[in-house]
Amino acid sequence: MLEFTAEHRPGDGRTAVVFMSALFAGGWIWDHPFRRLSAGGWPVLRTNEAICALDRRIAGSIERLGDALVRACDDAGVEDAVVCANSLGGLVAIDLAGRRPDRVRGIVVSGAPGLTPDPDVGLSFDRRGSVRPFGDEFGERMVAALFHSGHSRFAPERMAEAGALLERPESMVSMARSIKATRRYQVGPALERVRCPSLYAWGRHDRMTPVAPWLEVLAGRPDAEVLVIEDSGHIPMVECAEGYTAALERFVTRCAGALA
Repeated sequence: MLEFTAEHRPGDGRTAVVFMSALFAGGWIWDHPFRRLSAGGWPVLRTNEAICALDRRIAGSIERLGDALVRACDDAGVEDAVVCANSLGGLVAIDLAGRRPDRVRGIVVSGAPGLTPDPDVGLSFDRRGSVRPFGDEFGERMVAALFHSGHSRFAPERMAEAGALLERPESMVSMARSIKATRRYQVGPALERVRCPSLYAWGRHDRMTPVAPWLEVLAGRPDAEVLVIEDSGHIPMVECAEGYTAALERFVTRCAGALA
């Protein structure tokens, strides 16, 4: 059973900042905040594999994905963590905060699904329930869905890496099961179980998972801070890296102060 491996930099003993991979993008989407926080002395860990590269039994369950993230932390000797996650990983962070308050001291979520219909990014289901690229314009549709600018912020080799994953039948099955898991997941009850400080850092122009429904469900929650990032789409840690990382640094510093 394929599980997460991770890159870990121990830092100075404060609460670790743990970055979780996204559905079809590995830990490289966190390059900017991972390096910045590590340079500032924070213990940091990021998972390497995209979620769809994991075993289908793990990828198809929000809870099992969270358990896999905890095991990656255990392997690195990370106890307490602020969990940062994007897209599908955002649901995992929310769920894990509710189930494992002994380990999760804060969460930073962006672009989580669960409150809007599936976006049209050029993926389709076949009769076996797997996902496959559809049409020559798939890459253009994906970039348009991910980035407000309409231009890819991924290096060519990263786009090629994602494309190679989408060509693997086993990855397609894992992806299909992940998407089905987001449809089944009950966001409202999960949010009620979150007691730790939370930062929801959302791109203003996120077309994959629009911010408006999240603003509504998060309104009035005392521990939930919402930051809407202008000029950003679905992946603010890439498209607006400086602004995202600066907000993350402020948040984890407050979390560390609250735990002191």
